[in-house]
Amino acid sequence: MRKRELLFVLVSALFLSILVACQEDSLSPGGEDEEVDNSTEDVATEDTIAEATAENGGDHDNAADYSWDSSDATQIVLNGNSISVEGSGASVNGSVVTITASGNYHISGSLADGQVIVDTEDENIVRLILDGVDISSASSAPIYVASAEKTMIVLADNTENYVTDSDSYVFEDPEEDEPDAAIFSKDDLTIFGNGALTVNGNYNEAIKSKDGLIIASGTIMVNSVDDGIQGKDYLIVKNGNITANVSGDGFKSNNDEDATLGYIAIENGNIQITAGGDAIQAETDVLITDGEFTLTSGGGSTNSVSEDSSAKGLKAGVSLVIESGSFSINSADDAVHSNAGITLHDGTFDISSGDDGMHADASLKIYGGDILITKSYEGLESAVITIADGDIHITSSDDGINVAGGADGSGFGRPGQGGFSSSSNYYLYINGGYIVVDADGDGLDANGSIEMNGGVVLVNGPTANNNGALDYDGSFEITAGVLVAAGSAGMVQAPGTSSTQYAVLLNFNASMPGGTLFHIESSEGEEIISFAPTKQYQSVVFSSPDLTNGTTYNVYYGGSASGAEADGLYQEGNYTPGTSYGSFTVSDIVTRINSSR
Repeated sequence: MRKRELLFVLVSALFLSILVACQEDSLSPGGEDEEVDNSTEDVATEDTIAEATAENGGDHDNAADYSWDSSDATQIVLNGNSISVEGSGASVNGSVVTITASGNYHISGSLADGQVIVDTEDENIVRLILDGVDISSASSAPIYVASAEKTMIVLADNTENYVTDSDSYVFEDPEEDEPDAAIFSKDDLTIFGNGALTVNGNYNEAIKSKDGLIIASGTIMVNSVDDGIQGKDYLIVKNGNITANVSGDGFKSNNDEDATLGYIAIENGNIQITAGGDAIQAETDVLITDGEFTLTSGGGSTNSVSEDSSAKGLKAGVSLVIESGSFSINSADDAVHSNAGITLHDGTFDISSGDDGMHADASLKIYGGDILITKSYEGLESAVITIADGDIHITSSDDGINVAGGADGSGFGRPGQGGFSSSSNYYLYINGGYIVVDADGDGLDANGSIEMNGGVVLVNGPTANNNGALDYDGSFEITAGVLVAAGSAGMVQAPGTSSTQYAVLLNFNASMPGGTLFHIESSEGEEIISFAPTKQYQSVVFSSPDLTNGTTYNVYYGGSASGAEADGLYQEGNYTPGTSYGSFTVSDIVTRINSSR
């Protein structure tokens, strides 16, 4: 049975109506997004792509750029070591053709060692229509836009085009270090068309614009010894099939002088990146509307990175906003990372990380989506985490969900959480969703407070007594939802007495093997819960709207359960009793009982 159906059965109709209203009104319990005086970050981040885009600078895209009369194109034919031109606006010097006027230029053939240079002061667009070209250069960028208002590289239908540089460049001025990419533009650049383009960057980068870069369509493969595709001011991907195999960063925007620039916006596409550094990295914002992403960084989650290196899947300096998409991320460093805020509206995520699954220095907001974190140091980490909806499964070698402040460290053996400290400004808000945690460290860890106002939370682990399934420094208030936290007994905590929903804390005298059921039913035999934790456990915290004041409940462990099972939780079946734990009557917000076992 699906998790959404499980949520419906477990939670009463009244609770669901409250939960829906809560989710519609706000992510925060008070009906508004709570403003947190967060000492770790003083940056306002946006919740939607529209908000983030409004804060960024404009781009050079224009619908008129995609329409032209091909009959007036100047014909440029590459003949191995020579070039012929038919039409105006271009001149040839040996194996170098220089375009000096705006207009359309149809280029075909191959060039063993030469260049196509664009150098014009015209205010109109230059279009380079690549029709089955193979351009190589032994000493510089094969395609070099030295000056132009804007340039568009058009990939002619059903063609394959190749651009390759060498591992050394010769500069006219010894102090010069540009161009430094196989396709290099000092000005705005667009790539468009239904053809294919393969770019081999043997010197430094594959495709680079010192202004803005737009990929509107096409099948593009880049291989480089450093970064793959870079737009300094911005990199916009509207669509296309893009594959990058690079030693540095896959996609990059690195303008660090203007807060409105240095962003990456991806509207759609099929994107596959294998990067030695970050797969996708922006100085300011990463904004993803949709698409299919397969990202591997730093050799994957089985590798480690040094403290001065970065090998993240998605990385933003300010806002990272995802509306939808499919993401398969295998990263040595954080899989999804922001130096400020992350907002997820929807999407499917399959994450294996050598560090955190998702990390934001200031705030992490999850409005929905299917999130599967199969490997991580910590699953979700931020100073403020708010979960409104979503299906979230987390496996972590340390904390499953960690609320703490401070900049991210490498995540490998971070002593004392790498400078993270206790603060009343750190919050975990759970307002909805279905969350399953399998943690070797703390299950839910807050160096501050936890507020749960809806949803289903199942915590498995830890087994060691120096951690707890629940660990908070401030308060834990639960008003609605279903919480089951099974783990060790050494540092066990339950929700606080300020809660309005009843909870019970069960402590056993000895550990139960993983897979051992515990079962609670009313004295009339009505099932309240049957749950089999995946790990060894000695304590269980349970809270549900089904626990009512003055009612007596019987508790069992062992035995068997029938019915639909999901993540160890059974419903709509029959329980065959094992061993009686005892009984308890709810009279306080938190009832604590110990086993006589």
